[in-house]
Amino acid sequence: MGMAASADVVAEPGAVRWANGPILYSGGMLVITGVFQIFTAIMALAHDRIYEGTPGYLFAFDLTLWGWLLFATAILSIAAGYGALRGLTWARVAGIGTAGLSMIVQFMFVPHYPVWSVIVIAVDVTIIWGLASYRRTAG
Repeated sequence: MGMAASADVVAEPGAVRWANGPILYSGGMLVITGVFQIFTAIMALAHDRIYEGTPGYLFAFDLTLWGWLLFATAILSIAAGYGALRGLTWARVAGIGTAGLSMIVQFMFVPHYPVWSVIVIAVDVTIIWGLASYRRTAG
């Protein structure tokens, strides 16, 4: 049985099948971006002076609050990403919400690192698209 035929094999009753297609990308990216966000949140919480020297903007947010929001979003992203990879419906819904929350948190970070924030927002948009467009196949 080759690699192409293995996708057509029906799982045993009670076995959890792994997701495929856009959900595979979205779930994987949720986990990867969640891990990166944990590192960024730790930097903001431990050494918030790293992000000093930003230009004055109309809106300003406390970096400690931003760090905690980013940390919470990261944990939710990792959990939702793993669940989405398993093909769980609740995880897709939670992943869409988490990616939306991540976009808001990254918007708060624009004054500090605008290029990074825009890249993460763009990735979050593709994650939402992948999670929202997933259709479970019969079988």
